[in-house]
Amino acid sequence: MKGSPNIARVGSLIGDTARAAMLNALMSGKALTASELSREAGVTVQTASSHLRKLEEGGLLQVRKQGRHKYFALANERVAQVLESLMGLVAADQALSTRIGPSVSALRHARVCYNHLAGDMGIRLYDSLMAQGVLSLKKNELVLTHSGFEFVTEFGIDIHTLQKGRAKLCRECLDWSERRSHLAGSLGRAFLSQFEALRWVKRGTDSRAIKFSRKGAEQFDALFPL
Repeated sequence: MKGSPNIARVGSLIGDTARAAMLNALMSGKALTASELSREAGVTVQTASSHLRKLEEGGLLQVRKQGRHKYFALANERVAQVLESLMGLVAADQALSTRIGPSVSALRHARVCYNHLAGDMGIRLYDSLMAQGVLSLKKNELVLTHSGFEFVTEFGIDIHTLQKGRAKLCRECLDWSERRSHLAGSLGRAFLSQFEALRWVKRGTDSRAIKFSRKGAEQFDALFPL
C-alpha cells in the first residue's frame, strides 16, 4: 500500500539463504569479518562482501573498522529482535509431531541471543527473577523493582551505568526454541557478562551454545531457584 513501510525490501534482504546464514551467525553478538561470514554462509569472500554491502545499505548491519580490517555486526538490538521473532515463526511452522527449537540439545539448553542468555537457562533466569520480585510487569512493561535494584547491585552489576545508556534496561525476548520469555535489554547483557566474568559459563567457539561449568551451574541454581 502506498505510504506504508516497505517491509518487502527488508524481507528480500533477510530471505536470501546466504544472507540469512550470516545474520544468524551475528546473533552471537560478536563482530565478524567477511572471511568468517563467508565460511558461515558457504560462499566465496567476494560473494559474501556483496551480500554484506546490501545488508549494510539496508540498515541491518553496522561496520566497524580496526586498522586494515573490517568487522560486521548487527545494526542494533531491534534487528536481533526481528531475527529472533522470525526464528520463532519457523519453529511454529514445524509439524506438531516434531520437537520445536534447535536440533542440537546444547543450543536448547543455553545459547547466546545477541549477547544475552537464551534457551532453557535463559528462561529459568527470567522466571526466577520474576518469582523473586527482581522484575515485574507494569502495564505490560518489564521493569526492575526497588528490591531488584539491590539484588542486581549485590550480584556485581553496575546498574547506574546501565541506566545512563541509551539501550532499554529490561525487555522481554520471545525464546524461539521454547516460545517463552527470556531477559533481554542492557540488563540481560549485563547478567551474561557477569556469568562470564565469574567463569560460570563459556561460549562455544563455533556455535551460539553456552556451556555452564559444574560450579557455575551450582551457583546459578542457588541464586536463581524456581
